[in-house]
Amino acid sequence: MASKFSELITYFETLATKHKSILHSDEEKHFFRMEVDEVLAGINRSDVAYPLLVLEGYDFDFTDQRADNLFKNRNGAFILYDHVSDTTDFMAIAEKWDELEEIATDILVKIKADKRDNSVSVIGGFDFGNVQSSLIMNELGNGVGVRVRYTIGSPISNDIDESKWVNEE
Repeated sequence: MASKFSELITYFETLATKHKSILHSDEEKHFFRMEVDEVLAGINRSDVAYPLLVLEGYDFDFTDQRADNLFKNRNGAFILYDHVSDTTDFMAIAEKWDELEEIATDILVKIKADKRDNSVSVIGGFDFGNVQSSLIMNELGNGVGVRVRYTIGSPISNDIDESKWVNEE
């Protein structure tokens, strides 16, 4: 059975809670659900604690492999985001990017371990061959970050669920 987006949110919030460089909590919010355009427009929240782990939504497509194997591919992203005091201090920006890249790698290694031991079903189809990352910067709000794009694939049944259709008898 395919996992739900709400399960992915819970999983990433758990990652943000447990990683020692993030330590999301109810008192210090380091995890948010936003889209990249919201981040790049400048985060206008007063309850933000840095660094942030931002989970974006996803789009999805289907792959029909040999007509018997239907797959749903969810293409999403997460952003690790932090604040610098001076956007002209390129050395400080580079150091922040280094830190965020290291955290991104930690998260991907954790996802790989959770996938390997089947402890979290929502990332069971995480495709590491499709992971791509890029550095981002936003002078509005003095933000810098690393955006990680990924794909989670899952098989979809070809069988019609008759309970979801009106029977025309």
